[in-house]
Amino acid sequence: MIKRSCMTTLCYVERDGSYLMLHRNVKKDDVNEGKWIGIGGHFEEGESPEECLLREAREETGLTLTSFQFRGLVTFSQAGFGTEYMCLYTADGFTGELRDCDEGRLEWVKKSELGGLNLWDGDRIFLDLLAGGAPFFSLKLRYEGDSLREAVLDGRPLPDKIQKG
Repeated sequence: MIKRSCMTTLCYVERDGSYLMLHRNVKKDDVNEGKWIGIGGHFEEGESPEECLLREAREETGLTLTSFQFRGLVTFSQAGFGTEYMCLYTADGFTGELRDCDEGRLEWVKKSELGGLNLWDGDRIFLDLLAGGAPFFSLKLRYEGDSLREAVLDGRPLPDKIQKG
């Protein structure tokens, strides 16, 4: 039996000022239940980040990505779920027809409306970095439950992004 990889991909597919978002509202025992996220998932044995990205995009959306960019590395840790290293991408080219996803509902959401969605607080940080055209970055996010307790960008703490309490 192959152990589940701690490496994942996450991609925000862009079209007409919108991102393709996945409302995670189907899977049982889903750490992302009720949240809106990009598309992606865990690496399979022997996959490169790009191979994982392309496979996950095809599996979750039916789309074949034709133009994408590696934007950052995000280190997530959460009590009870361990640590995950996520390769963050954006994509602005694809072929194929969007189909239903068995992990939730796919929807094109205007970038200007992302703030109104139920997002992880750490996702808000990297979505802001993407929106601002940030160069490649490393972001560490540590959670306790749904509460963001630590955010570190390129080795520098972001204390103003941490939830109090």
